[in-house]
Parts: sequence; C-alpha cells; structure tokens
Amino acid sequence: MASFGKQRVLGKIIVLFLLIIVLAGGGLVWFDYLNVVDAKTLLSPLYRFIGREGRSERSQGEDGFLSLDAERLAVRLEALELRNLELEKAEQDMQARRGEIEQMAQALEERQKALDERENSFNALVQAAETKSRNVEQVARYLTGMPPQQAVGIITEMEDQDAIDVFRKAEELAQAEGTASIVSYWISLLPAERAAGLQRKMVGRPATLN
Repeated sequence: MASFGKQRVLGKIIVLFLLIIVLAGGGLVWFDYLNVVDAKTLLSPLYRFIGREGRSERSQGEDGFLSLDAERLAVRLEALELRNLELEKAEQDMQARRGEIEQMAQALEERQKALDERENSFNALVQAAETKSRNVEQVARYLTGMPPQQAVGIITEMEDQDAIDVFRKAEELAQAEGTASIVSYWISLLPAERAAGLQRKMVGRPATLN
C-alpha cells in the first residue's frame, strides 16, 4: 500500500511537471505571437524538430542592426535635406539683397555723376563770369584812358549789353578810385537814338554782366 501511494504521488508530480512545461511553452508561443517576447529564437530547436523554421539570433541581430542603421541614415538624410533647403533659401536671400545693393549703388553713382556735371557746369559759369568781368574791367580801363571821341567810336560798334557792362564797370572803377565818371560824357557823344536805348536798358535791367 505504501509503495502504491508513493507511485501515485510520483505520477502526479510528473503530470504536473509536464503540465507546467506545456503551459510555459504555450505561453511563450502566445507571447511570441503578440510580439511581447521573441520565443522563436529560444524554441528554434523545437520548431526545427516539428518541421518549422525558427528565428536565429544571428538573423534577428543583423535585421535589427540593419533596421537601426537604416533609420539613422534616413534621419541624417532628412537633416541634410533640411540643411540644403536652408542653404538654398539663404543663397536666394543673399542674391536678392545683392541685387538691391547693386541697384542702390548704381542709383548713387548716377546721382553722383549728375552732381558732378552740375558742379562742373556751375564752375564753368563762374569761371566764364570771372573771365568776362576781368575782360570788361580791362576794356573799361582801356577806354577810359583814350580820348572820348575815339572811345565812343569803339563803344558804338559794341553790342548793347557789352556797352552797358563797360559803362557800369567804368563807373565802379571811378567810384573806387574817387574820380569823376566819364560814362555820362560818352553817352552824350553817342547818337541820340542809341544813347536813349542804352539808358533805357540800363534802367530796366539789374547791374549784371550777363
């Protein structure tokens, strides 16, 4: 009786042990199906025994590394693409800014040329006025030193404005030197019509050499 009882207990233990193994194996297969754990690698001998192909650690590791490298490479390529887009945008902005600067520089250059031309024209006018003033002064001094009849003969051949400029310059010189002006005497020696015209223009126009 005691021997039979021991056999029954031993049988129960074996049955329970086998049941635990079956349950553990079934749980591993189920968790592997759910992708919670990778049981195919651990049970690959059993899969091969029943005629199915198991997953080896080598192939899984290689696939994992390849997948990770591919992901890293994709991230780097995306970052490079974004960087390339940023560089292209910066280059476009720089080209646009350069075009604006070139237009501004061209406008400033044209404006400077216009200012230079105006300055040159003004300087030329000033120089011409100064030259004319010196020439008129020289003629006035020359005529003042001549006999009145001879001076009037020369004045008669002058244009009205040139004669007026000589008259005014002669009066200025006489006032500056404190002597009597001979202009009124010259006018009295001119033909009446010419003398009247010159006097009318002298009154109606400002004292300029233009």
